[in-house]
Formats: sequence, C-alpha cells, structure tokens
Amino acid sequence: MIVIRGATTIPCDTKAEIQKAVYELLEQIESRNSLKKDEVVSLVFSSTSDIHSYYPAKAAREAGFTSCSFFSAQEPEIDGSLPLCIRCMLFVEKNLSPSHVYLRGAKSLRKDISGKINIAIDGPAGSGKSTVAKRIAKDYNILYLDTGAMYRACALKVLEEGVDPEDEAAIVDLMRNVKLDIVYENGVQKTLLDGRDVSEEIRQNPVSMASSTVSKHASVRMHLVEKQREIAGRMSCVLDGRDIGTYVLPDADFKFYLTASPDVRAKRRYDELKAKGAEVDYEKLKEEIIRRDEQDMNRSFAPLKQAEDAVRIDTSEMTIDEVVKTIGRIIQEKL
Repeated sequence: MIVIRGATTIPCDTKAEIQKAVYELLEQIESRNSLKKDEVVSLVFSSTSDIHSYYPAKAAREAGFTSCSFFSAQEPEIDGSLPLCIRCMLFVEKNLSPSHVYLRGAKSLRKDISGKINIAIDGPAGSGKSTVAKRIAKDYNILYLDTGAMYRACALKVLEEGVDPEDEAAIVDLMRNVKLDIVYENGVQKTLLDGRDVSEEIRQNPVSMASSTVSKHASVRMHLVEKQREIAGRMSCVLDGRDIGTYVLPDADFKFYLTASPDVRAKRRYDELKAKGAEVDYEKLKEEIIRRDEQDMNRSFAPLKQAEDAVRIDTSEMTIDEVVKTIGRIIQEKL
C-alpha cells in the first residue's frame, strides 16, 4: 500500500473555495502520479479548525472519487499553525514512487518540494550515481539532468567523424557545428545528436571510454557546463557526474559522493550488459573501470574528487533502495 500526501490552503472559509482547492489538489496528485481514480483505495482528509463551511471529503466525492472509502477529521487548534489548511492522504494499491503535492500556502510545509533546490551526486563509474539520481529526482518531483549523456553524445560524434579524442583543437572545431539537445518524452530523457536519438548508442563501451577522454578538455567542458548551470539556475534539479559538486555546481544545496570497490562496480556493469544480451568479459570490464578511474582522477581540468562538503556513501554493500533512503533522510534533516 502506497501513501501519497497532499495539502493546500484556501483564501476564505466558503464552500466554493473549498471545492476549488480540493479539485485542484486532487487533480495535481492524479497527474503527477499517473493515477486513475479507481486505483485509490481510501482518501483521508483533515482540515484546520478555522474551516467549517464544507467537508473536503464531499468535494472529493464530487470530483469523481466514488469508488474509495473516505474519512474526514478536523485538526485541533495549535498556536502558530498554518491557517485555512486542508490536508489529504491517498492510499493506493499501486507500485510507484509517490509524488507528494503541496499547493498554495501549504508549500511552506514542504520546502523540499516547493523551493528550488539543486542536488549534486558525484562518483566514479559504476557507483550507482545515475540510477540513484533518477530515483531522487522522481521522489522529489524535480528534473533529472543527465550530464553524462551530454559528454557521451559529444564523444559519439568524435568517434563517428574519426577525430582523435585526444585532439582538443579538432574537437573544438567539430563542436561548433554540432547540435546537441536534451528532450523529455513521457518523463524519459532522450539525447539528440544533430536531430538523431542516440540514447542507446552513447551507452556502448567505446563511447564510454572516449567520453572520459573528451570530457577532460577544458573547452568541451566549458561549453556544456554553461548549459548545465543555466538549467540549474532556474529550476530544481538533480545532476550526477564526476565534478558536479566541485566545479559545475559548487554552491549546490546538497552534495553526495557515491563510491564502491572496482570489483563491485565491474560486476554491476557486467550484469547490466549481460541482461541486454551483450557478450562481455568481466576482467576486461574491471580493467577499463580502473583505467577510467585513474584518467578521471588525474585529468588536469576539473578532476573526479569528493567535494569537501559532500556526504560520502560507499554503496558496495547497499541496495539502490538503501542508498536512496539514506540520501532522502539527509536531505530531510537539513530542510
């Protein structure tokens, strides 16, 4: 059973304002969680003691929630509490990561949802940072910006054009005419290179290695970092990479550094590729990971390292769920 929370406020205690607020709140919860009304098992409402004109539960019934049970209660008077506030909890029999919704004045109750926050997650290849970043973005209903995909797309272009990944001058010339776009379709990020969807191609091992080489060039990084900073400056987002907390977003609200042993990271990559039907050699993967670590950590420009104020998490013996819960707890404690 999943619980989705929500809250909103009304400007004055009238039936019309209660109906309007409840309709808006439930509509947002449905939309953000891709819910159908008949998937809601039970709906629980509470309202502050200054609301008397109408029961929020009745407004929910009128909004089309007719197949679930209802419960409505009035909260006790508490000095300093948010006035004219309606809260709700939806109990849902569905496997999802809940997106809680706080509207109007109730946004002050959840600064993690209502305020703009930037979360930086750094770490070496295979540490789980991309998977965790996506989960965190979904949990907080904010943008996941796949910075690695940007560099991989550039690396793919370099390989396709036969340019040496070590030749910074040639890459700079090539980049001047490259059109790189990040688009979202049905909540999934797609990487477009000159109008072509290369989301799958950029995950190939040769592209990964070339990406590490290409990304060490200052001119290439500056070109993409400028775009990343612009996005993070206007909206809440989660970014993962190797220098997010140290260089791209040094003032990020939350910084994490994920790591794991080379053996564990190689095994994760091995299992991932085998699941896709690829023929891979574990020892070769491990060698590539160690070599990439050395290259990323020793590059002259913005090398891979833990930011001084980042929280270090060793994921070697942790599941993805455990890592996500740990990060979520740390974020909530600081908000």
